[in-house]
Amino acid sequence: MATTKAVLLAQDLVDRFEDRINRGDMPPGSRFPTEREVTDDFGVSRTVVREAFARLSARGLLVSRRGAGAFVADHAQYRAFQVAPEEVAEIADLLKLLEMRRGFEMEMAELAAQRRSDTDLADMAQALDLMEHSTDVDSSVQADTLFHAAIARATRNDYFVRFTDFLGVRLVPSRRLYLQGSEPKVHQSYARMINRDHRAIYDAILAQNPAAARRAACRHIDKSIDRYAARIEAA
Repeated sequence: MATTKAVLLAQDLVDRFEDRINRGDMPPGSRFPTEREVTDDFGVSRTVVREAFARLSARGLLVSRRGAGAFVADHAQYRAFQVAPEEVAEIADLLKLLEMRRGFEMEMAELAAQRRSDTDLADMAQALDLMEHSTDVDSSVQADTLFHAAIARATRNDYFVRFTDFLGVRLVPSRRLYLQGSEPKVHQSYARMINRDHRAIYDAILAQNPAAARRAACRHIDKSIDRYAARIEAA
């Protein structure tokens, strides 16, 4: 019975601290209270506190620093979607992200075609122009990010915008990884190819054709998946 109660108390502490982190009350890098502080505040034993801290550490929310104490992990804010920067360091990781992204982008393009405004179209057109004239990887990644962000805003659904903002450039497969070491001409050719896909999505949204927008978004992601899969196979 005592063991069961201790387990429940530890899980209650985990839930309380996780809620504080998710609400932003304990931001990344902030210090956890000491074991003594937790025992005093919550009326539990140190054994319960240590079990709770061990579980928080296993979930990637707590890191211990020798001689300094316990702190909220730097990437705790990514936990809601389980996509931390180090998780997309390899092309195989990007493939997994692309598989998730396919459905998201299809739904987003469909809604954007139904709800877009002239301002949204202008933002997309500007991103297309930036991509067309990009001369390096960083500028094309920025243009790509701006294009998909404009589509998110056109949905008039804040959750699409927040999700896109949260993932940031991790929602856009990293050309830094795919084109590392490539000559400028190779990069420019790749950027123009991506922009053709973007223009197909834009044209469908402009025409207020949800079905066409959905198909264009799906083709765009499927082609990316094929390119990344081919890169893995070649390696």
